Amino acid sequence: MEPFYHALKVANTACIGCTHCMSLCPTQAIRIKGGLATINKNACVDCGKCLKSCPQHAIYVEQDDFNQIFNFKHRIILLPTVLFGQFSEEITEQQIFAELHQMGFTEVIEVAQASGILAKAIQRHMEKNSYERPFISSFCPAIVRLIQVRFPSLIDHIVPLKQAMDLAAIFARKKYLDKGISPDEVGIFYVTPCAAKIAAVKSPVGDDQSNIDGVINLNFIYNKIQLGLTQHRDQPVGRVTERTYLSPESIAWDLSEGEASKFEGRCLAIDEIHNVIDILEKIENDELTDIDFLELRACDHSCAGGALVVNNRFLTIERLRKRMQASKHEQQQPDFDDIQEYESYLFKQGKLREKIPPRSIEQLDENMLVAMEKMEKLNRIMSVLPQIDCGACGAPACHTLARDVVQGKAKLNQCVFMQKILCNEALMTPEESLELSEKTWGLKRFGE
Repeated sequence: MEPFYHALKVANTACIGCTHCMSLCPTQAIRIKGGLATINKNACVDCGKCLKSCPQHAIYVEQDDFNQIFNFKHRIILLPTVLFGQFSEEITEQQIFAELHQMGFTEVIEVAQASGILAKAIQRHMEKNSYERPFISSFCPAIVRLIQVRFPSLIDHIVPLKQAMDLAAIFARKKYLDKGISPDEVGIFYVTPCAAKIAAVKSPVGDDQSNIDGVINLNFIYNKIQLGLTQHRDQPVGRVTERTYLSPESIAWDLSEGEASKFEGRCLAIDEIHNVIDILEKIENDELTDIDFLELRACDHSCAGGALVVNNRFLTIERLRKRMQASKHEQQQPDFDDIQEYESYLFKQGKLREKIPPRSIEQLDENMLVAMEKMEKLNRIMSVLPQIDCGACGAPACHTLARDVVQGKAKLNQCVFMQKILCNEALMTPEESLELSEKTWGLKRFGE
C-alpha cells in the first residue's frame, strides 16, 4: 500500500506523551512508545484533532519554504475565503491583495470564484448518477481519507470531482498557457486553513498530480499580512488589478451548509469529524436512508474552525456573513468573468482521473481464512482485557491493543492489568513489569 503524505508531524523534543492526542484521534492512529506520540501513517487522515488538542504544541504542520515562490516568474496565490474572516472589518480586500503583491505575488485569486462552476458540475453528476445516492461531497480531504480507511464501502458515493482549489489552479494555469507563457514560469500556491489540504496537494486522491506547486499555512500568511499592514499603515493602498467581488453564495462555500444549500432534495451539512463518523456509521448500517447529498467537513464549523485558522471560528463566520451582506449591494456581476469563459474546459478537467481506492484499516488480512483466524484470536484477547480503555498500554483502547497484538505490533502483557495478574501468579517479576512500562512511557516517567 502506497503511504499517504502527511503534513502533521510530532516534535519529539516537545512531546511528553500526555495522551491528549491519542485519546481524541478519530481513527485511533496514535500510539505512545518510549514516552512519545507516534502516528500510524496508514491510519492518519490529517484531520488536525491532535494538533488542536496538544497542550505542549508538540504537533505541528510542515509547510513549504515560502521563498520557493521566487523560483517562478509568474507567482499566483490562491486564497480561501476564511482568510478574509481573520481580519477586522476595517481591513478591506483591496488592502489584503495589495499586501500580497508587496510580498512578491503577481496575481491573487480567491478559490471561491470556482465554486459556481463546481456546483454546476456536482448537480450534473447527481442527475446522471441518481442510483449512487446518497452523494458525498469530496470538499474535505480529511473526510475523503476517513472514508477510505474506515468506511470503504461508501467510496462509490463520493462525488468524483476535484475541488474548488483545484479548479482555480487549473483555470490559472490554462489562462497563462493561452497567453503563450510556459508552464515552467507559472507557480501556483494555495493558502491552506488545515493540514488535510496540504496532504491533498502533495498526494492527491484520485489523481496523479496536483496543479498546485506549493502550500502556505494560513497562520503564516496572516502574520505576514498583519506585519505589512502595520508597516504600510500611513501609505495609500496600491492599485489592485484583480476583482475582489464574490457573490454571497461563493463566499459561503467554505462554511457549513455552503454546498448543501445549493442543491434540492434532502441535503445534510455535518461538521466536526466525530459527528461525521456518527452519520457515516448510520449510512453504512442503513439506519439513515433517503438522503440525497451529504456535505461533510472534518472541522467544527467547517473551514472557519480549521487547525491553521488564527482567530475564533464564530468571529470568522460573523465577518464573512457581513461580507456576504455587503456583496448583495455591490455591482451584481458574475464572479470573475474570465473563469466563466473556461467553464466547459473546467468541467472536463475537474473530473478525477482515477477511482478512489479503499485503504481499510479494519481489514485484518487480505486472505479471508487468515482474517477469520485473527478475528477469533482478537475476540479471545478481548475476553481477558479489562475493557476500560485507560490507555496505560500506549494504545487508545483495549480493542485497539487487541488488534495491535493480533497484527504483531504489540504484546498482550503491555496491559498493566495483565501485568498485575502475571505478577500475582509469579509469571512476571515487578522488575519486568517496570521494564515494559518504561518501553511505553519512557525512562523519564520512572526516574533515571
